[in-house]
Amino acid sequence: MKRTTLTSFAILCLLTALVLMGHRTSAQESPRVIHVPTDYPTIQEAIDNAYIHSKDTIFVHKRTYYENIIVYKSVSLLGEDRDLTIIDGGGNRSVISVAASNVTIKGFTIRNSGSAYSDSGIYISSSGNNVSNNTITNNTRGVRLYSCSNNIVSGNDISSNNIAIHLLYSKDNTISGNTISNNINGIRLDYFSDNNTIYHNNFIGNINQIRGESTNIWDDTIEGNQWSDYIGQDINEDGIGDHPYVIDMNNQDNRPLMGNFADFSLTWQGKTHKITTISNSRISNLTFEIGTKTGNRLSFDVVGENGTLGLCRIMIPTQLMNYSYIVFVDGKETIPTLLDVSNETHAYLYFTYAHSSHTITIISSKLLYLHNELLNEYLELQIDFHNLNSTYYELFDAYIEVLGNYSQLLERYSALNASYQEHLLEYYELQANHTSLLLEQAQNIRSLMYVFIATTTIFIAATVYLSTHAHKKAPRS
Repeated sequence: MKRTTLTSFAILCLLTALVLMGHRTSAQESPRVIHVPTDYPTIQEAIDNAYIHSKDTIFVHKRTYYENIIVYKSVSLLGEDRDLTIIDGGGNRSVISVAASNVTIKGFTIRNSGSAYSDSGIYISSSGNNVSNNTITNNTRGVRLYSCSNNIVSGNDISSNNIAIHLLYSKDNTISGNTISNNINGIRLDYFSDNNTIYHNNFIGNINQIRGESTNIWDDTIEGNQWSDYIGQDINEDGIGDHPYVIDMNNQDNRPLMGNFADFSLTWQGKTHKITTISNSRISNLTFEIGTKTGNRLSFDVVGENGTLGLCRIMIPTQLMNYSYIVFVDGKETIPTLLDVSNETHAYLYFTYAHSSHTITIISSKLLYLHNELLNEYLELQIDFHNLNSTYYELFDAYIEVLGNYSQLLERYSALNASYQEHLLEYYELQANHTSLLLEQAQNIRSLMYVFIATTTIFIAATVYLSTHAHKKAPRS
């Protein structure tokens, strides 16, 4: 009995010591980089030996690993080379199962899951994880999100699976920048998988692009997804379709892309910047150079089918290039459109070119900006001068017209004045004739009066004489 008690006490002390050691070790843990196969021969062994609380990075060197991995710690799995660091499930179960939160899986080719309903290239049943820049192929389900949220699935090439991406009871996840091609179902959204944001993906040649009845968000308010079966047009030439891509009665992409979406990362002054393109060309060899005199320069190659029209919509951070932009196609300048969605942090350019193989160069410089500013001011002054000149000539023409009218009026005035003078002379002549006539009439009246007076006098004298004479001859009684 005593021996049993002592043994139990010893075991208890040992466990207590182990727990205390564990607490002390956890407090002292710091993130490590574990190399596979240098430190451990398999990825699973590296996970098993990773610290629980420190979020170790497991760096996997390029080779093929035949494993079915269970990630139950918050670690970062980083592949050395996306095409050559291969995790092959051998046709059994899920290739990678993620049960812990805050896990990163980046830079692998993940292939050959089992054929059961839930077998996947990557099976996630936790939240806050990031699956990016992987090639996921030949699985029953490429990526499966089950009853989880706030996961990011971005920049992956997901092809030749029964389903690429499958969400079940999963909300508020972000699926962006993936090329989802040649699957039976591109994305399947089952049972309350709502409010997921799905944009900047290329859906190419899937038998069913989207399946499911959940309601989700299909753009980032500026750009949506590229759909290989979209038949809309881009009449306003901005790289975005003029009409929505209708998925079902509850879902539509309001800003479908007219070309493939591509995302390029550049590091400058210790900060990573993203440049995105939407183009129907294959884009490669993107480079960025700083030029103090010639301006900052962005270059890339485009290839497309001869005889077709190439288009490119490019987003450039203004921290890299923030002045006027000049675009050259094989050294020949083409005029880009600075789109209305441009803002203080990002510039969106759109331009076109005849397809074949070209090198596109975009230059932005302060000197060019100042030159263009001066040129714009000069052009404004030229326009103002032209307007003033036009106004001057209009006024001069009006003056000539008024002068002509004045001359005509002056001629008419002279003619009227001459006519007036003639009529005035005639009036004076008439007035003189009238006066003369009046004088003549007065003289005639005077003469008539004299005759009348003389006649009256003679008459009176004759009457008196005859009366007197008659009185003398009359007999006396």
